[in-house]
Amino acid sequence: MAKADNGHKTAWSAVGAAIVLVSAFAFSVPQAVAQAASPSPATDADSRRYIGEIGDTFRFVLQNYVDQPDAKKLYEGAMKGLFEALNDPYSTFLDENLLSDMTDITSGQFGGVGLYIGKQAKDPKKPEEDPRYIEIVSPIEDTPGAKYGLQSGDLILKIDGETTAPLSSFEAQQKIRGAVGSTVVLSIRRGEAEFDARLVRAVIEIPTVKSALIPSQGGNIAYLRIIEFTAQTKSAFDEAIKGFNKAGYRALILDVRNDGGGLLQAVIQVSDSLLDSGTIVSTKGRNPFENSVNRAKPDLSVPKEKPMILLINKGSASASEILAGALKDNKRAYLVGENSYGKGSVQQIYPIDTTGYKMTTARYYTPSDENIDKTGIPPDLEVKDPDLTEAQSADLAKLFDSGKLEAYAKAHPDATVSDRNAFAAELGKGYSLPDRILRVLVKNQLERTKTAPIYDLEFDTALNAAIKLIDDPKYPQLLQDAKSVRDLVEARKAADPKLQASVKQPSGQAALPAPETKK
Repeated sequence: MAKADNGHKTAWSAVGAAIVLVSAFAFSVPQAVAQAASPSPATDADSRRYIGEIGDTFRFVLQNYVDQPDAKKLYEGAMKGLFEALNDPYSTFLDENLLSDMTDITSGQFGGVGLYIGKQAKDPKKPEEDPRYIEIVSPIEDTPGAKYGLQSGDLILKIDGETTAPLSSFEAQQKIRGAVGSTVVLSIRRGEAEFDARLVRAVIEIPTVKSALIPSQGGNIAYLRIIEFTAQTKSAFDEAIKGFNKAGYRALILDVRNDGGGLLQAVIQVSDSLLDSGTIVSTKGRNPFENSVNRAKPDLSVPKEKPMILLINKGSASASEILAGALKDNKRAYLVGENSYGKGSVQQIYPIDTTGYKMTTARYYTPSDENIDKTGIPPDLEVKDPDLTEAQSADLAKLFDSGKLEAYAKAHPDATVSDRNAFAAELGKGYSLPDRILRVLVKNQLERTKTAPIYDLEFDTALNAAIKLIDDPKYPQLLQDAKSVRDLVEARKAADPKLQASVKQPSGQAALPAPETKK
């Protein structure tokens, strides 16, 4: 396992883009003691003055307000305002309930629907006062949200009829969670379409890794999907590789699509087992102990001669992007799919008695020294489904509202491929949706009460493209010619002026030397 230079806090670091896991899933919280960052000399006097004024105002309100105020409510309100002023969706005050949820949510008291969610990003093209809703970063497979068909990028406009515009992601989490077996209604916007998703809460148990062998004419291809980076991911990954070695395989396809992130140390461990040298990731913060460079050690789990492809999409976030950056910049894997989510920061959780806070303490950089916050990582080969037109989006909403998919699945639970394709063709007469999308919708509806297949060669265009690429004699040269994350992101910024205002170097911190990139 690679060890971070000056990286003694990395095991505590959560780098999940989801902000909130709306489920009953364990999250380890360190018993850390918050350390005050030292202000620069230029602001030291101002800092002391403001700290004193906050304390004076708190005491004055407590003693002189017309009614006796609740000191705890004053404290929590002040703390919420403090973190809101940072204008960072990943830094937030955690009241007693939120901290309890994050440290002890495996008791079965809470049910969820299996979604990673975050606050919708501000659109520079829209007015400042335009509402921002809760966005689905990625659904977790085999959970109520995934089985319903919710997707990355869907907006949650309302929770049980209440608008999400004024809610933080943590406040939305509290409203989505509830007793196992109870129902929550999420009002969803997908493109121009809007529909209600009625979901029954369940205890969410997340397998961190799923694996299978894909038979092909040239021999077995190992397929390994990482669903989330947890403390168990590396051991599950190792078990899967042992199985592949025993069965024999000629190439590896890693899939981190809809993987919303997880623990920094977990992704460093997995990356280290796939690289024999080079930088995995570096972190940079204002405080020296947040600066680290994680490098790979020589031992390998997958031999270098075996081709490797990584599948990514817009639901691949944070820890997933660290893996993508490490494999890409070290020219170990070719990236196929869609541009990733774009979260390049690391948070720590600091308990204070029964409350606490989660705060961004560092930003991470790929081996080519690029921070991908708000830009994401572009794939080497883009494979995505075409976007729907406004008319098609409207028809999609009508189809969801009609109940026809649910009725067919209930009446034909054992429908064959030809049966469901015939029903999709019938639906095509009344809805202006592509035949492929209709067939996918029917198939997904039939599978919602079952465990999702590990892979799908019928409709997974990115997976099929990856298999085709493995068999391409030009693959080795394509891999060597692939541009670095930095080159691709800079090109994307140049083509899109909105991305020019990228994340800057943490103030007060000199840049770490740019890690060397394999040639």
